Amino acid sequence: MEALLARRIQLFVESGQVRPEVAAFVRAELEVLAAEGCAVTEDSAGMLTSHLLMALTRLQDGEPVEEFRTDDVAAAELADHPRAVRRARAVSIRAERALGVPLPESELNFLAMHFAVLRRDTP
Repeated sequence: MEALLARRIQLFVESGQVRPEVAAFVRAELEVLAAEGCAVTEDSAGMLTSHLLMALTRLQDGEPVEEFRTDDVAAAELADHPRAVRRARAVSIRAERALGVPLPESELNFLAMHFAVLRRDTP
């Protein structure tokens, strides 16, 4: 993993914003993306990383997560990115198994958009 992206995760843990197990989960997900050929860097995945770290932490804490459209417009935007949607759902399943917190539908859409952009920006 790129040093800057690893540092981002480390800062979240050191500042007490996320638990080490959440950081380890996100780090493992990013490593899988990189192994699949995605360009996982601070520039390409920094926002995804922060978003996932904070969303999983809020869910573990029983707090609300950011709302993202779950309407027909969001579905249409994601229709061209079925792989990103499948990945988001798979991450949610793994998060529930590893951390006890599945991602709500609105969060799945947001995560899928991050994955779609990451794929688009990978040469």
